[in-house]
Amino acid sequence: MTVPPATATTDRSGAPDWADFFASGLAGSPVMVIIRGVSPDEAVANAEKAWAAGVRLVEVTVESENGLHALEAVVRAAAGRHTVGAGTVTTPQRLESAVAAGARFGVAPDLNTETVHAAGQAGVPFLPGVATPTEAGQALQLGVATVKAFPASSLGAPWVSALSGPYPELRVVATGGIDAANAGSFMKAGSLGLGVGQSATAGGHLDEIVRAAERNA
Repeated sequence: MTVPPATATTDRSGAPDWADFFASGLAGSPVMVIIRGVSPDEAVANAEKAWAAGVRLVEVTVESENGLHALEAVVRAAAGRHTVGAGTVTTPQRLESAVAAGARFGVAPDLNTETVHAAGQAGVPFLPGVATPTEAGQALQLGVATVKAFPASSLGAPWVSALSGPYPELRVVATGGIDAANAGSFMKAGSLGLGVGQSATAGGHLDEIVRAAERNA
């Protein structure tokens, strides 16, 4: 099943806002699988495990040329039936390369203003990373209402809950160190969803994480 078309809307200030895209993609199964540093064949195998578990958003990181090849392979395997995005999109140049490879959304570990603006201009939903209240506020000023909390295991589930006090309009995808033991606590803290590494698919724990996330959504 696919999610809505990867087009950006704008708020009254003209800033991009992709909250609905990520909310839709994480509905039902609030997990996004992250594939990093593997061959194209391995990337496809991990993506297929994610899709079989009901995951609707799969991210292939593009910090290297090999990552772009893996992204292209997963996009081909998805064949329009699933939504595939690119991770570690830390520059406008990486965003451009990822979109050319078929990515329909982008994810970053940081909050880079230039990349956010480039994504808005390209109409590509974008999930930047934050780790402080200051960065969360900056994201909202850019019109971004859904962010990636990274590294989530270091920040902790209470951090996600505390952030909702001053920023109730902000939605958070907790990413980094998520496993079956802590997935439920991050969802109970108010996370929109969870970003999970490919170790979960390779280790056979993805179904357990998905069930924990769904029970506590």
